[in-house]
Amino acid sequence: MGQHLRRSTIWTACFLLLPVAYAAAAANHGEVPTRPSEFLLIAQIALLIAVGRGLGEIMQRIGQPSVIGELLGGLLLGPSVFGWLWPAAQHAIFPPSPEQKALIEGLAQFGILLLLLLTGMETDLKLVRKVGRPAFFISVAGIVVPFACGFALGQALPDSLLPHPEARLVASLFLGTALSISSVKIVAVVVREMNFMRRNLGQIIVATAVLDDTIGWIIIAVIFSLASSGHLDIMSLTKAVGGTLIFLAVSLTIGRRLVFKLIRWTNDNLVSSAAVITVIILLMSAMAMTTHLIGVHTVLGAFVAGMLVGESPILTSQIDERLRGLISSLFMPVFFGLAGFSADLTVLKDPTLLMLTGALILIASVGKFGGAFVGGAMGGLSGRESLALASGMNARGSTEVIIATIGLSMGVLSQNMFTMIVTMAVITTMAMPPMLRAALANVPLGKEEKARLEREEAEAKGFVSNLERMLLAVDESVNATFAATIAGLVAGTRGLPITVLHVGAQAKSQEKKKGEEESAENTVRNAAKAIAELDEENAGGDVDVTTRSRRARPKDAVADEARKGFDLLVVGMDKVVGTKGGYDKRIDEVTRGFEGPIALVAARGKHLEQPASTVFRILVPVSGSSVSHRGAEVAIALARTSLVPMQVVYVATTRDTTPRHSASMSLMNEEAILKDIGVLASRYDVGVHTIMHANMSPDAAILREIRNTRADLVVMGVDRIKGDTLNFGGVAASVIEQSEVSVLLVSSGEVG
Repeated sequence: MGQHLRRSTIWTACFLLLPVAYAAAAANHGEVPTRPSEFLLIAQIALLIAVGRGLGEIMQRIGQPSVIGELLGGLLLGPSVFGWLWPAAQHAIFPPSPEQKALIEGLAQFGILLLLLLTGMETDLKLVRKVGRPAFFISVAGIVVPFACGFALGQALPDSLLPHPEARLVASLFLGTALSISSVKIVAVVVREMNFMRRNLGQIIVATAVLDDTIGWIIIAVIFSLASSGHLDIMSLTKAVGGTLIFLAVSLTIGRRLVFKLIRWTNDNLVSSAAVITVIILLMSAMAMTTHLIGVHTVLGAFVAGMLVGESPILTSQIDERLRGLISSLFMPVFFGLAGFSADLTVLKDPTLLMLTGALILIASVGKFGGAFVGGAMGGLSGRESLALASGMNARGSTEVIIATIGLSMGVLSQNMFTMIVTMAVITTMAMPPMLRAALANVPLGKEEKARLEREEAEAKGFVSNLERMLLAVDESVNATFAATIAGLVAGTRGLPITVLHVGAQAKSQEKKKGEEESAENTVRNAAKAIAELDEENAGGDVDVTTRSRRARPKDAVADEARKGFDLLVVGMDKVVGTKGGYDKRIDEVTRGFEGPIALVAARGKHLEQPASTVFRILVPVSGSSVSHRGAEVAIALARTSLVPMQVVYVATTRDTTPRHSASMSLMNEEAILKDIGVLASRYDVGVHTIMHANMSPDAAILREIRNTRADLVVMGVDRIKGDTLNFGGVAASVIEQSEVSVLLVSSGEVG
């Protein structure tokens, strides 16, 4: 292993020496490129990536954000170090000719948009709404105080630090915004690393950083409009502010639905590689150009595009990782490397500039720290919580560098001022992680907060809480309506999108009736609303329902839909049990095209007359297996609309191979399993009655408790057994054949 690492290091070093050797040769011969060079462009990108990512790895290992390493990489390759030690070689690799600089800067400018896209995707608007009052007060105070400090500093700066002293107002506004904004990405990384992301204080810190970022980009967009006109023009200011507000209003209302529909349509209909990522990048470009046309900066369009993409219910982790990988491995080291490259630290040998840089860091830190601390007190936080909050808000990180780069390109900042701001960003960002870690370590955990964290920890490992998209396959039967009710209740807990696939004999006509009161689509929506009313804070409620009708055999129709990415198939068809036992051949045909978890619904008893009823008396058999726990999760989700306690019966299974040395140990094991289900149910205010039938066959115990408890729905977690026909095991077959009440079988995804 060590030898392999040394060999890789040697090859990497040899690779990096190629452009240096080229530079040395060019420097010795006095060669200056007369036109843009592709070789130099590749060499520049390779050096920025290799040095930036390498230093970023080192920074992460010592507890610092990787972006610091990428900035330091640019400083090393720029005039601050490389240009100071070997000017001729540095100019040979990074020639100052406008044509050559335009190539790499074009890549970096597009990288800014992608970075803002990623920042927007990480912006959790639901978290901001949930935290509410504290985040608002903290954000306002945390922006107003440092903004005032930065504006005052801009008014006091000597003319030599301003590229256009006559436009001091715009420069002061820009400097005030630069000092008031925080880096949500850096803040979120440290909070997540400390396992504080779901803590109350952690959510307030991240939500405040999100508000800071959002407000900051809006202000930057407006200032860009002012800088373009060169003076404070009421008409241009009105146009910029009005255009920004209209853009935000349309994007966050109509645009949200359109973006979701566009991503879903792309995912469902295009078969080319990474089609969704392509559409996301095109969407970002379109929104960036839109903001440019209304007179504000393109970064606002990219940021808002990221927020809309991040709220898409079917943005899978795979898509997110692919896009994040592209941005992190290419665009981030190039952009931040160039930002560090543009900062010439040698100018700080001037005592005046060094003192001004120290003053800038002090004003930025005191203003942000003081404003956030006061805002925390106004928002009702304790002294320790306000201290931790203020420590986190002081990190400028990547956001500050992006703003400084925009200011430099706009002509608002001079080169020296740009260097001072980048220095401030590096120092405040490096100081934040140890300060925040120390402050968070002293924040106690409250009783209510502890209960919420335990619930969320259980949800993170659960089945229902990790569903992203559901497929509902139905015909024209009463059982189809009951299955739509079940699917709507499960989807409504988190606002999951559902595709209703009509696979019956009248599939096309059923698709046309999707808007009617008795349709499966309307049943799904009504059930989702019923459960949303119980928990408005966490439930999605308003689910998006798509309708499809089969154009081929049911098996092929389900298989075609399954390729689009679904976590659960809910099946509701007229006949469930076959004439000769087992499952009906049409059920077998439909489920054969789906490899993931299946929920098979069989309406009996009162649900044949009231299939849309959302009130159940549920019986859940459990055995301690993971699949029976999955069934219990689904049962709890359904039971939340009922006031009747859920009945949980422990049954022994033939697959239970746990050795039992005594009756007392067996009893303890069974009680622990029932207690676990009870704790899970209590987190959602669902009552539970527990029963044990360890000395009776599972199917006999279940059928007996159906009668004893007067249950009207049995929810069972079952294994899907490999074979030529659909098989969930003998116990499930016996119950679904003999039960006089409705049955819901929830299978595992694996076929064993």
